[in-house]
Amino acid sequence: MSDIKPVDAGIFILRLTLGIIIAAHGLQKVLGLWGGPGIEGFSGFVKSLGFQPPVVWAWIVGLSETVGGALLVLGVLPRLSAFFIGSVMAVAIFKVHWNGLFMANNGFEYPLLILACCVAVIFTGAGKISLFDKL
Repeated sequence: MSDIKPVDAGIFILRLTLGIIIAAHGLQKVLGLWGGPGIEGFSGFVKSLGFQPPVVWAWIVGLSETVGGALLVLGVLPRLSAFFIGSVMAVAIFKVHWNGLFMANNGFEYPLLILACCVAVIFTGAGKISLFDKL
């Protein structure tokens, strides 16, 4: 690991932070942790957006965030994980947060930032500080 460069440390920090935050959001959706709705409550929200069947889509989103976030932390399949998380964020921008930029108005600044981080991981991969730096 002596060949680790500053860019690898930067990618690791990005991946670690993104993974922890997204996995926590996924756990809110799937298990109801930290005041989250759990899968039943989240599927009701998904239904209100017009997605059918809502329970299936709720699980897809919840697991994309939970598993994708955990895999980002570990550096396992980072590009695939970032793709799934980024896809969730793109839908969130257009279906939920298209109210202007700022979060104070339920705007899209947060999901856009997450999407941009995902695109960065898709381009860079996991970096050298990961379990699988070649994937």
